[in-house]
Amino acid sequence: MIDETGLPPHPAAWPQTTAGELGFDPAALAEAVTFALIHESPWPRDIRAHLEAGFFEPPPDNAIIGPVRSRGDPNGVILRHGRLVARWGDPRQVDMTFSVAKSYLALLAGLAVGDGLIPDLDAPVGQLVEDGGFDSPQNRGITWRQLLQNSSEWEGTLFGKSDRIDRGRNLQLEGKGRKGEPRPLQPPGAYWEYNDVRVNRLALALLRRFRRPLPEVFAERIMQPIGASADWSWHGYETSWVEVEGRRLQSVSGGGHWGGGVFIHAEDQARIGQLVLQDGIWAGRRLLPEGWVAACRTPCALNPHYGLLWWLNTGRTRWPAASAESICFSGAGGNITWIDAPNGIVAVLRWINATRLDDFMQRVGAALRSPAPAA
Repeated sequence: MIDETGLPPHPAAWPQTTAGELGFDPAALAEAVTFALIHESPWPRDIRAHLEAGFFEPPPDNAIIGPVRSRGDPNGVILRHGRLVARWGDPRQVDMTFSVAKSYLALLAGLAVGDGLIPDLDAPVGQLVEDGGFDSPQNRGITWRQLLQNSSEWEGTLFGKSDRIDRGRNLQLEGKGRKGEPRPLQPPGAYWEYNDVRVNRLALALLRRFRRPLPEVFAERIMQPIGASADWSWHGYETSWVEVEGRRLQSVSGGGHWGGGVFIHAEDQARIGQLVLQDGIWAGRRLLPEGWVAACRTPCALNPHYGLLWWLNTGRTRWPAASAESICFSGAGGNITWIDAPNGIVAVLRWINATRLDDFMQRVGAALRSPAPAA
């Protein structure tokens, strides 16, 4: 497996290898690209208006408290064995990514584990983070792993948003079904729920441990070593400023649900995906702790399709057309990073209709006519 042979540091243009050289049928791969282009996300261009109209939840819970940007055209890239084989649209178009930021928080958690800032994922967070957020009977036993698996059942209000807003959230009915209804909370680790407030609580806990803004850590430890651009940014909320050792720092959000999150382009996302495909190693240098990618790919006992803030394809039951080892970083509106390690593929799709993702994967798989040796 190569490192970044085909990916020169930004802003150099990526050399594009022919599809045939990397084991694809050129016409079939072109069909997959066309499929991504014509199956555009149903999300409108004006994302602020979409959020304010109550896509995620009705007023007043939908109040936007972080930056928002209108989206651009569909675009993306496909890499194989670290070399660019296809691109469409403008893959240097910076857009919001929504919950892809959650998967990036998992990378930061791995750095914290490697640095010894989190010695034990199964220890209560409150043993290391003493800010009042883990003092209640419901919260005091919550572990780092439970926050990373979305099984913490953390209770409270953070930065003006109550965890109640996302209780009962069903991603299959996102934008169509009711949520936020009262329900009895379960013990930590006993119930899986996709909840942005709890993910934001994880981000704040990581900030407390690093004692530095998470975007600084991400830039220094991940983005700069992999040759990414400086075009990306990671935001929190106007309400998420906290004091850390006498400094006023902004805690970032794990998505764009109420604004904020990661604003980034497809080329930089592809580099991050390639780092994960290479087990956290880039140019012979280990950036992520040994074993961390495997830990993130381990299914949660409560949800076999979820690891540590990464979506999984356990038993090929989420995306039947893809390999069982496939993982995705997924964000609302059709923002996908697909990493298929057995086939050496990293694909970034911006603003695709997410209900057609498996169809896209099927077309990419059908285009593979022979294995391509890793350079």
